[in-house]
Formats: sequence, C-alpha cells, structure tokens
Amino acid sequence: MTQTASALQLYRRTQRALGKNPLWRVLLAIPRTLRFVADNLERRLADLAEGEPAPPLSAGLAAHVAMDEAILALAMGPGRFPRRADYLRVSSELRQARALFEERGWLADPAGYHRAPPPLQHPSITPATTVVSARPHLLRFERLRYPSEFEPRPGEIGRERWLGHEQNRTAGAWLLRHRGGPRPWLVCLHGFGMGWPFMDFGAFPVRRLHHELGYNLALPVLPLHGARRASRSSGDSFLSFDLVSSVHGLTQAVWDVRRLLGWLRAQGEGPIAVHGVSLGAYVAALLGALEDGLAGVIAGIPVADFPALFRGHSPGHIRLRAIEHRILGGPAEDVHRVVSPLALPSRVPHERRFIFAGLGDRVARPGQAHRLWLHWDKPSILWYRGNHVGYLWSQEVTRFVLEAAQSTLGGARP
Repeated sequence: MTQTASALQLYRRTQRALGKNPLWRVLLAIPRTLRFVADNLERRLADLAEGEPAPPLSAGLAAHVAMDEAILALAMGPGRFPRRADYLRVSSELRQARALFEERGWLADPAGYHRAPPPLQHPSITPATTVVSARPHLLRFERLRYPSEFEPRPGEIGRERWLGHEQNRTAGAWLLRHRGGPRPWLVCLHGFGMGWPFMDFGAFPVRRLHHELGYNLALPVLPLHGARRASRSSGDSFLSFDLVSSVHGLTQAVWDVRRLLGWLRAQGEGPIAVHGVSLGAYVAALLGALEDGLAGVIAGIPVADFPALFRGHSPGHIRLRAIEHRILGGPAEDVHRVVSPLALPSRVPHERRFIFAGLGDRVARPGQAHRLWLHWDKPSILWYRGNHVGYLWSQEVTRFVLEAAQSTLGGARP
C-alpha cells in the first residue's frame, strides 16, 4: 500500500514538473490530435445527433486541430490551476448564489435577472487610428467611451470583488461611421482575450462591411478586456475558476451593449444587427434573447455553455475535484442559467439567425454550435473545415457573413 502511494506521489510530482515546461505542453497537441482523428473515425460509423456533422478527415484539418490543441496546451499551464482553498471558496459561492437565484425566482425566469440599463446620453467620442495587420493599412475610426454604471445587486455573491475592478467601470466601443443620411449598424462583438483595436478590427471583414456594403460598424470592448482588464492579460478575470465572476461578466457585457444599442437608436439611424465571434457570439446570442428590435444575429464559432466548456477543457484531476466539491454537476450549471442563451427563446426572427462553426474547432467545440443551432430551431448554419480561428482565412465564411448581413440589414450602398 505504501509503495502504491509513493508511486502515485512520484507520478503527480513528475506530471507537475513536466507541466511547467511550455515545450512539453505543446507536444501534448500530438496525442490529442491523434485522439481527435480516432474519435471522429468512430463517430462516422455511429449514429450522430440530429444535424451534427461528421468532419471529413484530412491532413489540413488535422493541422488545424493540432494548432488549437497547442494553443490550449500553452494556455492551460499549472499556474492557472486552482488551489485547494479555491475549490472550497468557489463551491461555497456557487451554493449561496444558487440559493439566492432560486429564492428570487431567477432560475425559473432567467430574463428577470437582467435589468434594463439607463439611457446613454453623452458619451465621449474622440478620433483615433490603428494599423490593421490582415492587409496592412492605417484605419481611422472613433473611440467612444462612457461610464458603464453596472453593479451586481446588493447581496449578490462576488459583488465587492467585481466592483474592485476599477478600470472595468468605463465601457467603450470603436466606431466606423459614414457621413450623410441614416445607415444600418452592425455591432461586432470580439472574442476572448481581445479588446484592442488592431485585434478587433482584424476579427471581422471590416473593409467589406464598412467600405463596400456601406454599413456603420460599432465594436464594443467587453468587460475586463483591453484597457478594462484587471490583470496583465486581456480577459483573464472574465473566464476563470471564479465561476460567479463569469456570471457578472456576461451580465455586464449585455448591460453595456444594450446601453450602446439605445444610443445608436437615439441617433435616428437605420436597423441594427449584432455579429459576435467566440465569447462575442455568446453575448450576441444572449442579446438576441433579451433585446427587442434587433434586425438579426450572427453567431460565429459560438460558445453556448460555459460550465460545459470548463468541464471539457479542464485536466482530469481538476474536473474530478470540481465534481467532488459540488462545483460542476449542478451548482455551476444552475447559476449560469441566468446568463445562458440556451435558457431563453431568441427574440430575433428565425430567418435572421445565422451560425458558422469550425469542424476542427477544439476551443469552442462543434457541440456548442450544434446545441445553439437546435435551440434556435435549426436556422441557417455553415460548417467550415477549420479550427477556432480558421474562419479568418475562409472565403466561404466571409461570403456567409456578408450575405447574412445583407439579408438582415438590406443594402446601404448601391
């Protein structure tokens, strides 16, 4: 018995030591890619869930998968793993949050958790420039800033910790506007870890949407991203083991964007649609369930279920401990119900809902997009052969986005 315990202890020490080496973590992409190939060969022989695609296996797709797996391996270093005290604290916070949400009726009525924000009246708007690297050129835009005014309700778990993020109290967006008469607006919501102009403009086909089709564009900065970040890395505190904080982050994201939408409408402009990628797609889908009057919603490489995402990406020992401490398997899922686009019907007309997703996406895995597609009553969807960021190089995805924008916003320029 003693020899077994010693061997187990040695194995864990070795695993921790190797995990601190970035090169070793990157090499883990190889067996994980091979596992993806094997799993999908098995899936092609089995009955798939309704509408769920079986990726056509190829060397190109395997390379895309390996890229995602390498990025995930680098991001999931031991420094990001929760400590023993974190399990106890997060478990306690989730239990308290669930009890509060149930007592106030928000688990039964998630929409009731979200408050209508006050009107945005006098934002600060200043000119700015950035270099867009996809096709290097200097892009002139406007920088809009305004006080968020979002606060978790008194008594909500994690309220003081969230309000401690001072820089997060200022919301903002990048604007590309045409002069002249009213124009349709497309609000573009960036992914996790972004929030800087050169990154956000590169995540969308900005030149074609703004210059060719003639739309006005607004690109909000999500909470705790970019200049609003609370640590060295953009978005770090938004998606972490502090699962209650992700509820506050998603709630504030919707609050901030709804304030911006109200301001855009007050300018007397044309129809407004939203387009998000990854984390931004989650926010876009949630907006579509809470906000009336949106002309359309495009969800690209979407995340739809954060507890499931956490469960899928966590190393086995973290996942088992999270279940053991009653974090996953009930509490986290219940608490996130108030910010889940899967818990609410979309208010956007069916023919104006669009999804695109990567068959080899290992970050927001295809099952996430498939669940949103089913919840949205199977709207138009495009499955491209690539990984999480593969849409950036896909002409098929660009055409899909441009056609979706035109079908929802109409033609702004001859």
